[in-house]
Amino acid sequence: MGSMIENDGGHLYNTSIFLNPSGDIVGRYRKIHLFGYQSKEAEILTPGKDVVVADSPWGTSGFSTCYDLRFPELFRRLVDRGAMFFLVASAWPHIRLEAWRLFNRCRAHENLAFLISCNCAGANQNTKYAGHSMVVDPLGQVVAEGEEKEQFVTAEINPELVDTVRRDFPALRDRVLN
Repeated sequence: MGSMIENDGGHLYNTSIFLNPSGDIVGRYRKIHLFGYQSKEAEILTPGKDVVVADSPWGTSGFSTCYDLRFPELFRRLVDRGAMFFLVASAWPHIRLEAWRLFNRCRAHENLAFLISCNCAGANQNTKYAGHSMVVDPLGQVVAEGEEKEQFVTAEINPELVDTVRRDFPALRDRVLN
């Protein structure tokens, strides 16, 4: 379910909720990286602290919100917790469209995971949003991509591709951690 402002004990969080097919909450992610550049988000909101994954009918999914997309270490931690899919809710501005497209592909490819993003379209309070929601496969290939306008983006994917790619190209096993 996209993201929303959550008030918890007087602290405001940018929170995404993940529901299972029965409508039960199985994941709650509070945005970790708050945007401070020409924005009051970092002043108003409290950053989340937890890296969140949840089981889904298609496989383990990890969550992020908007600006989090710029921080590869978050996505690597999601993979270390079993994520095969990344779900990204965003209000990414049009002025940084090419960064949006690049980060979607990079985060999927460097982690050999599917990335499914939903970005705002249109404009709000003098901010034009980029749209271009997308589905990216574990090899960084765009499977489906929206336009700048509001629309539905759909794609058929094979969840087993994650295991296949990770087996055939075991880059994640080759990591050297210092």
